[in-house]
Amino acid sequence: MQEIDAIIVGCGLSGAVVGRCLAEELDKKVLFIDRRNHIGGNLYDYQNDAGILVHQYGPHTFHTKKKYLYDYICRYGEWNKYKLTCGAVINGKYTPTPFNFQTIDDFFQIDKAERIKQEIKKEYPAQNMASVLELLNHSNEAIQEYAQFLFDNDYSLYTAKQWGCSPKDIDPGVLNRVPLRFNYETGYFDDEFQVMPQVSYKSFFDNLLNHPNINILLNTDALKYIRLEMKEHEIYMEGRLWNKPLIYTGAIDELMDWKYGKLPYRSLFFEWKTENRKSFQDAPVVAYPQAEKYTRITEYTKLPVQEAAGRTTYAIEYPLAYQPNMDAEPYYPIPNKDNYELYEKYRSAIESVHNLYLCGRLAEYQYYNMDQALENALKLCEVLKINYAGEKGSGY
Repeated sequence: MQEIDAIIVGCGLSGAVVGRCLAEELDKKVLFIDRRNHIGGNLYDYQNDAGILVHQYGPHTFHTKKKYLYDYICRYGEWNKYKLTCGAVINGKYTPTPFNFQTIDDFFQIDKAERIKQEIKKEYPAQNMASVLELLNHSNEAIQEYAQFLFDNDYSLYTAKQWGCSPKDIDPGVLNRVPLRFNYETGYFDDEFQVMPQVSYKSFFDNLLNHPNINILLNTDALKYIRLEMKEHEIYMEGRLWNKPLIYTGAIDELMDWKYGKLPYRSLFFEWKTENRKSFQDAPVVAYPQAEKYTRITEYTKLPVQEAAGRTTYAIEYPLAYQPNMDAEPYYPIPNKDNYELYEKYRSAIESVHNLYLCGRLAEYQYYNMDQALENALKLCEVLKINYAGEKGSGY
């Protein structure tokens, strides 16, 4: 430990990006500590027994409108263009998501479908999409009826299962994440850059973390060795004062031993199936809002397209409430006013610890996409360059 200049708790995307910056651009000896048995965080992928590349923690594709973020990931791996298509099964019928004019055709009689589409074109002549909440509150009766159908049969049901609460108790931004299209275009994202790794996310992380200044300690709970002394605004590592940077990417309430109470997170359970068929569903990721317990199914022979000798693997996704020490991971912070206020209490309490930096979805209690997590980590890199450029020496 005396040779280490910085500690990073968590080896997912946020931590790995910051660690690479410290190692390469600031010439720091960096130690990663992760309680999991692999690098890559929730982006970790592997080949299963059928030879199919699967994502252990749910589907991930990289998409962004910002070229500099795309350029960054290209420094550490080859990427292939990949336009994600998704759908939902409502009343036993598949329809694309984001919902579009095809959805109107799928669930309304011809005359009414034409009327809804014409009313949308009239009310939104220069707009290609809008949120379901906006349409629900529209004065036009036909538009409101369409939005209400989707809310009753998809948004409200999916939200209740995914977040374990009523839609009225969740941040409206959650419902706005999947807008409605006002055309027949498909594809889940409209970003200019939409890619998947040519080899694997694991390969990308291998390259990102391949630096002589980086050491990685897996299967280790860093919080068994870290102690915050809030009165002195200091960090102790293995009982000794730690005065160099500590970047923390885990759950902030756990870092402080749940001093103010537990922050709610949602977790996931995956039921994995491999079958002797070429295809299980119409798209790589399909939501099943009306299913009793699960929310969506991801078919990995389509993410990306893989030939698997007539076999396919898919994962059924069951949301559940996260509790510390359970055999599951905290995936999603639950966005609402009370939870944000509790998070702010934790964040304010530790901001006086000058060498402690929070980064990532769990530590910052934010629902980051991959590109948002990358951008956020790069911003922290700039802060660290200012704070630690030219410094060398022992961490103790």
